[in-house]
Parts: sequence; C-alpha cells; structure tokens
Amino acid sequence: MLFNILPIMSIITKAIATADRQARYLTIGELDVISDFFDNSQQRLRIAKILTANEQKIVNAGTQRFWERCPVTPSNSGNPTYRSSCLRDQSWYVRLVTYSLLVGDTEPLEAVGTEGAKEMYVSLGIPLRNLAECMRCLKEVALDLLPLDDAAEAAPYFDCLIQGLAP
Repeated sequence: MLFNILPIMSIITKAIATADRQARYLTIGELDVISDFFDNSQQRLRIAKILTANEQKIVNAGTQRFWERCPVTPSNSGNPTYRSSCLRDQSWYVRLVTYSLLVGDTEPLEAVGTEGAKEMYVSLGIPLRNLAECMRCLKEVALDLLPLDDAAEAAPYFDCLIQGLAP
C-alpha cells in the first residue's frame, strides 16, 4: 500500500533518473554509490529480517521502556483504544525503518512517517516530546538485538525518525 501511494526510489533509481533527466551517462561517483549499495545489500536484508522477526518484541519492550520514562502519557492512561493505537503506530514505524533500510534511503520515513505526522499527533493531544522519546526507546531495543555493525547501519534510520517527530 505504501509503495502504491508514494513513488519511493532507491539509490539506483534516483541516480538513473537524475542522469536521464540530464541526458548523460552515470558518473563514476554515481556508479560507486550503486556498487556500495549492492555490496551492502546482504547486511540491509539481514537487518530487515531481524527487525521484522522481532517486531512484536521491539514494540512491547520499547513501550515498557517508554512508560518507565514517561508514565503519564495517553498510551499509558488505561484507555485500551489509546494503547492499541499507540502500539499499532509503533509497529508501523518499525516497518518504515525496515523499508528505508532496504532501499538504502530515508525517503519512506520522511515522506510517509514524519511529514505531516507531527500535526496529526498534536491534533490528537500526543505530546511530541513523548512521541520522540517513544521512538528513541524503540531504537534502543531494536539496536540491542543487532550486532554492532548492523546497529551502526540501522541507527541513522531511527535517528531520522526521532528527529522528524521531535518538537
């Protein structure tokens, strides 16, 4: 559904589209970037598999960690609708991180996960400070599941999300 709505482009399609608009061949630098993208593809796939397989664990542990830090928040108010909505959104953000990892670009996070999301959460009465902290908790739990190299590769995607949702 996400990709039907939004023309997410990978590093490869962006480089080709840019070169084509300029009626030129890809530069050596662009080809090097594409080569690096392919060289790191196994790592990105491995990380996405780990995050996908552990999505529920990431959301549950991240939520508990968040509630310890921010006990007074709509998701912890005892309202089951708020709770389920927040857990659903957290799962969705973990999924967006995996999409971004796979394409090697933060565009899915920026275009779908953060642009306009701030206004929506503010209109629902969700404190943006709490939202950013919740995403930080998801990041911490997710990165704890990964080897150091993989955590270093995944961290910037979570950071993009946190920064995009911060007040």
